Formats: sequence, structure tokens, C-alpha cells
Amino acid sequence: MPRRPLRVTGAPEAPLRAALAALRTGLGVPLAFPLGVLAEAERAAKAPALPDHDATDIPFVTVDPPGAADLDQALHLARHGTGYRLRYAIADVAAFVVPGGPVDAEAHRRVTTLYFPDGKIPLHPAVLSEGAASLLPGHDRPAALWTLDLDADGRTVAVDVHRALVRSRARLDYPDVQRRIDAGTAEEPLMLLATVGRLRERLEEERGGISLNVPEQEIVERDRAYALTYRAPLPAEGWNAQLSLLTGMAAADLMLASGTGVLRTLPTAPDGAVGRLRHTAHALRIDWPHHVSYAKLIRSLDPHEPRHAAFLQECTTLLRGAGYTVFRDGRLPEITTHSAVAAPYTHCTAPLRRLVDRYTTALCLAAVAGEPPPDWVPAALDALPKEMAEGGRRAGAVERACVDTVEAALLGDRVGEEFDGCVVDVDERRPTVGTVQLESPAVIGRIDGDPLPLGERLRVRLTEADPAGPTVRFVPA
Repeated sequence: MPRRPLRVTGAPEAPLRAALAALRTGLGVPLAFPLGVLAEAERAAKAPALPDHDATDIPFVTVDPPGAADLDQALHLARHGTGYRLRYAIADVAAFVVPGGPVDAEAHRRVTTLYFPDGKIPLHPAVLSEGAASLLPGHDRPAALWTLDLDADGRTVAVDVHRALVRSRARLDYPDVQRRIDAGTAEEPLMLLATVGRLRERLEEERGGISLNVPEQEIVERDRAYALTYRAPLPAEGWNAQLSLLTGMAAADLMLASGTGVLRTLPTAPDGAVGRLRHTAHALRIDWPHHVSYAKLIRSLDPHEPRHAAFLQECTTLLRGAGYTVFRDGRLPEITTHSAVAAPYTHCTAPLRRLVDRYTTALCLAAVAGEPPPDWVPAALDALPKEMAEGGRRAGAVERACVDTVEAALLGDRVGEEFDGCVVDVDERRPTVGTVQLESPAVIGRIDGDPLPLGERLRVRLTEADPAGPTVRFVPA
């Protein structure tokens, strides 16, 4: 299940800051890096393993959320014959990490960057993740440089990846990129982000894939108070995500052809899960004719519309069950595809924030070079799925606790009030416990009652909102 974005704009109030600080301690997440890890990271930052190939002449840019400093990807798009050429530089974390060393061991302990509404707990020390390994503008950086040639319809016709030295020219954010594209003032590489992004979205629809435009829950300041609302993703975020998906699909194909790799897999959702979503759609007054597929319905939704936003949040339940599948020596696994992508796929574009990407990148580099992967890669493969699953569970626990903490803090003075909501989930083992999605504010909380009408709208009363728990609970009104 993907992380549900949640962020605070401005400085949160003192009670909320205190609750979030206590949450970090209560969850037992790793906080400060050990001194040995920091010392090795400092040394690596000053003397990384640099590649022979120099690609600093390519005018890369990065496109990320505002304020991001851990920049994994830099892109450059150009017309190429009758089609397009994407050059996608991915931070080469392996150039800074000694296999089996303190930084490596700590990364295996942390597995992934953990996101909190008011900050993050990084996978790697900041001297690397926001410094020497990050593709910051104006600095030469080692990278895995992907070159993907596409035809006029956006289909991949050629793939290459090798290590190279790159230099980003600018750090751009999504709102700025969207404004430039909408105004027609963007330079051609950025205008092509829209062109190629739309082509890839069309191909995704053609193959039956789904990209959920899940709204971001956002805490905003209004009249000296804080409120919880949704922020719909910008089109530029979706176009940029298509480039990452494109690269992940190319990487999966390279590993499958070589016979050794790590795939991100997801079985097809069972009919029962889709049936539950139909109940929710009905309750939220979303028209879903039986002849319309789930994928087609998703594309028709507007994340700016509160009812659609609530439904998109619930659609993430169909992504439960995604995992990492290792294969080697040409013995391919039974499942090689990710049902939401509708193709073989792997994670390889966020090595600063996710452990597995360092390994998939090394496997792809070896596959293209026609060489065996470095010894540190196969030695770690068998343990990776379990490590990544544990990291995913930890990230999920953080997500749930963050949402509960923020919602409890913002609803603390509204206990006893009634709201309009929809029961979007019922615990199969405890049918008197479920999840309710309020229409307004943008709150998802626990509801206790007997019976709980799954997928139906109802009035609910807030009975508890305790940030220290953290706990948010409702009952039918």
C-alpha cells in the first residue's frame, strides 16, 4: 500500500509538534545515526568512486516537491528522429557505500526513509542523501545514466544504462514546472515532459495499468487555526511519475533477460476487494456502471472533488499485497508482473530513499555490460524481500500513527460533534470495528458500532480525539 502523503504547511502548533516528537520515540524508529556511520559517510562524501564516462554536457534538471534536497533523479528529454530520447540520471549511491561497512549496515537496518508530517528520518546520513550523493544543481555527481529511446507513440525501442558523471543545471519543483508548461514558457525539455508523460499515460491505459492520483492530506493554517484538507496532485507530478515507471519497467525487462533480479510484484486484486469498492462508490454517490472497468473509472475521477478524493484514498487498499520477488540463474518466478502497472516492474529510481534500488541498479548495469553483478549484490538478494517487507511495515505504522496523531490534534476540541461520513472498511475478524471517511474535514478514523454498514453514508459522532494515543474514534450518531 503506498504511503499516503501528509504534510504540514508552516510551523505546526506546539501541541502538535510535541505529539509528533513523542510519536517518533513511541514507535521506536531509528533517529540519530551512530558516530561510526557518520564518520564513514563524511569520508565517502569526500572521495566517492567516480565513473570514467563524463556526461556533464547534458543539461539535466531535477523536478521534485518544493524544498526537497534528497534528489534521486535528474532528467533531460529531447526529440530523437520521429520519437523521443529520455536521459534519466539516478543518484549512484553505490559510489559512496562500502559493502558491509557501517553506512551499508545502517541502510539495511533502516531500509527506507520514513516520512513524518513535519520532517523525515532518512535512509542515509544527510551528508550523502542531501549532499554529496544528491543530484543538486551545479555539482558534478556520479549517476546511473539511463538512455531510453521512444517511438512517436511513446513506446520503448532501445534501452541503455551505464555509470556517468552528470551535472544538474536547475532544481525545479512541481508547481513551478506546471506553471511554465501551462503558460507555454518552458524550454523544450520541460514541454516534452508533458508530451511524453501524456503518451505514457495513454499507453498505461492501453495495457490496463492504473496510476492512482491519491490526494495529499495537508494541514493548512486558516484564521490562526489549523485545518486538515486534501491537495490534489498536479498533472506534472503524474507525468514525472510516468518517467519513473518507464525506467522501472525497462529495468525489470533487463533483469528478466539476464536471469537474475528483484521485481516489484502485485497479484491481481480478488473480486471481493473490488466488490467492496463498489459499495463505497455507491455510498459516495460515484456512478460506477457494471460494464465500466475499475481502471476506466479511476481515470474518470477528479481528485479535486472531495467525494472522489475519499474514494481514491480507499482504492489504495487494492495495492495491498505488493512485494519484492527475487529470482536468479534464469529461474523466473511464477508472478513477474505488478498488476497496477500491468507489466513487469521494479524499483530502481529512488536509491537515496529506498534500499532495494541500489541493488536493482547494480543488476541492470551488469546486465547491460554483459558482466556478472558485483559480489555484494547476489550475497544480499535472498534477504532483501524480508528486509523490504519489514521496512514497509514500519513505514505503514508510521503513516497510520501520523494520520491519527494529526487528526487527533486537530479534532481535540470537537469531541461530541457530528459529521457526515462513509464506512469504507470493516474488520473481517471484528465486524464491530471499521474505518470511516468523513466528507469534511479530510479525516479517516476508527468507528465502533454494530452493525457497521459498509459503503453507506451515515452521521457519526466523535467520541475520542487524543494525540497522545494517538486515537481518533467515532460511533454512529
